[in-house]
Amino acid sequence: MVKKKWWILPAILLLILVIAFFVFVADYYHATDTAIKALESDNVLIKQTEYGWFFDGPSSDRALIFYPGAKVEETAYAPLLHRLSDSDIDVCLVKMPFHMALFGKNTASRIMKQYEYKQWYIGGHSLGGAVAANYAAAHDLDGVILLAAFPTKDVDEPMLLIYGSEDGVLNQERVAAADRFGTVKEIVIDGGNHAGFGEYGEQAGDNPADISTEEQIQITVDAISKWLS
Repeated sequence: MVKKKWWILPAILLLILVIAFFVFVADYYHATDTAIKALESDNVLIKQTEYGWFFDGPSSDRALIFYPGAKVEETAYAPLLHRLSDSDIDVCLVKMPFHMALFGKNTASRIMKQYEYKQWYIGGHSLGGAVAANYAAAHDLDGVILLAAFPTKDVDEPMLLIYGSEDGVLNQERVAAADRFGTVKEIVIDGGNHAGFGEYGEQAGDNPADISTEEQIQITVDAISKWLS
């Protein structure tokens, strides 16, 4: 009597799931040429690191750890973070495993051990922002910056929430409930959309913006700078 190899079917199903996962994460939004150009150093010294990228501007006492949106190449946020670090705060841009912040939630802990800043902020875009807020809920930081994102756990630190009026991706019910989880300063960018915080093109499910990506980025930088000061 031939024994049935019971493990064959589960192994096939597992293989299918693994293949499906890698196909899913292989399809992501790439940084545009404009974003890549923003990685060139000027007043801000930009260095590639083991965790991603470091934007070293004039600030010496505070830094921001930034988590990218899901399935978005981290360098797409270079124009935003370059401008931000030029005056107010140095930035550590994280390159997430598989371009998904869920797989690198605690990267901030490793980063903070490498520098000696007096103030640490954490933030991110979309899913990256939500993951950053969850990290802040369990750690002592100075503030949280959420771009088209929302907290889902109680956060003791003050939070800045910025999103565009034309955002077609963000869950507005979750945004409306954000202040249940802590102190939130909410800013709506008139004419902005979900993808306008980075340079990676149009995003599925989003609405067209009524302003340029450059305008949305500058408005965001100005809002963050004012909030920090």
